[in-house]
Amino acid sequence: MAASAATATAAAVGAGEVISVHSLEQWTMQIEEANAAKKLVVIDFTASWCGPCRIMAPIFADLAKKFPAAVFLKVDVDELKSIAEQFSVEAMPTFLFMKEGDVKDRVVGAIKEELTNKVGLHAAQ
Repeated sequence: MAASAATATAAAVGAGEVISVHSLEQWTMQIEEANAAKKLVVIDFTASWCGPCRIMAPIFADLAKKFPAAVFLKVDVDELKSIAEQFSVEAMPTFLFMKEGDVKDRVVGAIKEELTNKVGLHAAQ
């Protein structure tokens, strides 16, 4: 029973899921909550027209399930241009790793192995 209660709690806060961000307010809320909890934030900067982004989407979702202590966000660069510009995103997909408001690393391109390795590396810190 305790395990199912813990699972329900984790699911309730979005743990293990990719959270699609559609507004500046939602972005600010997600980042502030993650910073307060000192959680790793992995951001997928994507675009609906980007073929490699669609290939990486299920891989990103699998990583979110494997690393539920991290926050996985998806940002459409056409929908939230100001955020993409703030982080100098020039190619899609770009995966950004943040902790406590600081950018720690990035992966540019649909490079499954590099993304997987870096999520593991930064989640362990």
